[in-house]
Amino acid sequence: MTQATATIGQTPWRTEIVVNGHAITADEPAALGGQGVGPAPYDLLLASLGACTAITLKMYAARKGWEFGDLTVDLALKGGKGDLHIARTLTVTGLDEEQKSRLADIAERTPVTLTLRNGLPIETRLA
Repeated sequence: MTQATATIGQTPWRTEIVVNGHAITADEPAALGGQGVGPAPYDLLLASLGACTAITLKMYAARKGWEFGDLTVDLALKGGKGDLHIARTLTVTGLDEEQKSRLADIAERTPVTLTLRNGLPIETRLA
C-alpha cells in the first residue's frame, strides 16, 4: 500500500523521512530541544488527516458535479491524556447548505478519519 522510512542521526531531534520517494523533515520545536526545521510528529498526523479530508471531499464533489470555490480544513489537537481529540472545521465556499452538510458527513468517513477512529494494529520487530 505505502512505504516509509524514518532516520534520525546526531542532530536532536531532526528526522529525515522518505515516503514513497517524497522527502520530509520532521523535528521538534526549540522549546523541546529541537531546531524546528520541520513539523513535529503530531503536526504530521494533523497534516495527514487534513490532506485526506480535503482530497476525499474534492473527489466526492467532482463525482457529484459540484463546483466549489475553496475548501479549508482547520485542525487542532486538543485535550490531554484522557481526552485527547482532534477538532476539525470545514470551510467551503460556493456550495449550498445541503451540499456543505453532505461534505461534512463524508468527512466523517474519509480513510484516515476511519483509521484514526478505529485504531490500527502496529507490529514492531527488530531487523
